[in-house]
Amino acid sequence: MRIVSYNVRYFGHGLKGLASTAKSKTKIACAIARLEPLADVVALQEVETRSIRSGVAHRGGLEKETQLEAFIRHLQTEFERQGRPQPYRATYFPAHVYQLGAVKLYTTGLAMLVNSQTLEVVGNNANEPFPITFHGSERLRKVKQTRIAAQLRLQDKQGRKFHVFNTHLSLPTPWTSEFWKQDVRMGFGQNQVSEAKAVLQYAQSTAKDEPFIICGDFNSAPTSPVYRYLTEQEKLHGAQAVLKQIDASKADSFSTAGFMRWRMHLDHVFGHGVEFIDLDGTRAFGDKESTFFGLSDHVPLITRFEMG
Repeated sequence: MRIVSYNVRYFGHGLKGLASTAKSKTKIACAIARLEPLADVVALQEVETRSIRSGVAHRGGLEKETQLEAFIRHLQTEFERQGRPQPYRATYFPAHVYQLGAVKLYTTGLAMLVNSQTLEVVGNNANEPFPITFHGSERLRKVKQTRIAAQLRLQDKQGRKFHVFNTHLSLPTPWTSEFWKQDVRMGFGQNQVSEAKAVLQYAQSTAKDEPFIICGDFNSAPTSPVYRYLTEQEKLHGAQAVLKQIDASKADSFSTAGFMRWRMHLDHVFGHGVEFIDLDGTRAFGDKESTFFGLSDHVPLITRFEMG
């Protein structure tokens, strides 16, 4: 199986995340459709439904389509140009809505695309994504952005079942003394550790004895308590560490995201009951040789694995 985990910044990187554009959707759709071999699962973070931000830059104002529907349309166009069928079936997992009265200013959520030529979806939590948000206090509950774990149960052509969990953890809270003692702070928030535990416990209770992948934007460096909890304490395998693409003892051995001159390693793919085979196509942020260069403030992690 080949999986892609990618924070697409609401398809708005061309406008610094302020609004999504058709050009951004087209370029990302083309990059995914041109992967060889095609991905079996594409897990996306930062995907909208309909809002001011998702539609204001489009001709005629707000789109009638959701952001994911529009993206699939661009995928369809690229596959038609290639002369082959568009194999992906998409599922959206809503997380949060910021609105003023009845007007949605912007929305947040996750999405997953499944290659129907290789896999069948036999279960998901799209109607009720699992909440993982650490609120800290009841006063913050109404203003804190909701974080979720999205889940798909999949079956391959041989009848083997496995799960993919897609997530996007909060940024570290600055309201603790430990936060300010670190040079590298991403992944050092106690709120992030709490959310990572919630994701893993949900994955373990849902998958039971079946293999699973947890992927997404963890806003956490490999040296952080979040990463160490998942790998050292809970014994998940990080694809990049297993395949020697990174040194997990160094926070800056690989960059998956960037902001101005900052480079950060925030995105990860973890596995349980799987063997990672390669990371072909995974390039560091800023690598101009990457097919995905300049399309988001993150780069995708692309890895193949076997169930075993």
